[in-house]
Amino acid sequence: MQIRGSSWQKGAVLVADGAWGTEFFKRGLMQGSPPDEWNLTHPEMVREVTREYVEAGADIVLTNTFGANRFRLEPHGLSRQVREVNAAAVAIAHEVTAGRAVVAGDIGPSAKFLAMGEVTIEELYDVFAEQARALAGVDWIVVESMTDMEEMAVAVRAAVETARVPVVASVTYNRTPKGYRTMMGNTPEACVKRAEEAGASLIGANCGSGIEDYVPLAPLLRGMTALPLWVKANAGIPQIVGGKVTYPLTAQEYASFVPALLSAGVDVIGGCCGTDPGFIREIAARVAGRRQP
Repeated sequence: MQIRGSSWQKGAVLVADGAWGTEFFKRGLMQGSPPDEWNLTHPEMVREVTREYVEAGADIVLTNTFGANRFRLEPHGLSRQVREVNAAAVAIAHEVTAGRAVVAGDIGPSAKFLAMGEVTIEELYDVFAEQARALAGVDWIVVESMTDMEEMAVAVRAAVETARVPVVASVTYNRTPKGYRTMMGNTPEACVKRAEEAGASLIGANCGSGIEDYVPLAPLLRGMTALPLWVKANAGIPQIVGGKVTYPLTAQEYASFVPALLSAGVDVIGGCCGTDPGFIREIAARVAGRRQP
């Protein structure tokens, strides 16, 4: 299959990485502190997490830049360091992967609500384009965890027009009595259409209520687009245990859903909240049998 200028062998399935925030919390990141700042203050920790995902079998590793846009950095006094924070993440990722994995620049939501008038489309475009420019040198860009399809479309368009690399449009869905919906009530059909119009090269779903809910979603998405599919789900619905957020699924339980995703035609499989390098190792083991020699 073709991904806007780059080749991807038909039938191949790639493994993406897992969660980042929880890995940093294990290493001492305080609640409320921006993980993106660690690209500057604790680069050794970012290298360590990147290395563990590559060694676990990830073919695609995201940069530590989920919240590295101007709006999200501003409360932490980092709004003037967008370029510095993102560039450091890209450099770390390339240093560690050394060509062994695709380096995908991570762009998360702006933390502003377009529908509530907190920001305009033009302002959103400028913020996402600024981050995309700062991610210069990445192989792909992943626009992820989007709950408003209009914000997603703006971010994808800004990334496509600025970075000119393959862009993943990944939306967060929840299963409702009326079917799958984003937090803003957008349907998968509407989101896929807007993503394709914006120029996305891959269509994705990440985060959400858990891998078990994304298995039935995958064939629906497959029927809506000819583009490659990307799925990075949570390890089940989060629970509070002993005052801490935990996720119920083990790595083996999560990976048990991989064959169903493969059968549905998913092209990239990874993990979101609650997953770690152990999850990616289990996913990679199940994907290995589908790789073409």
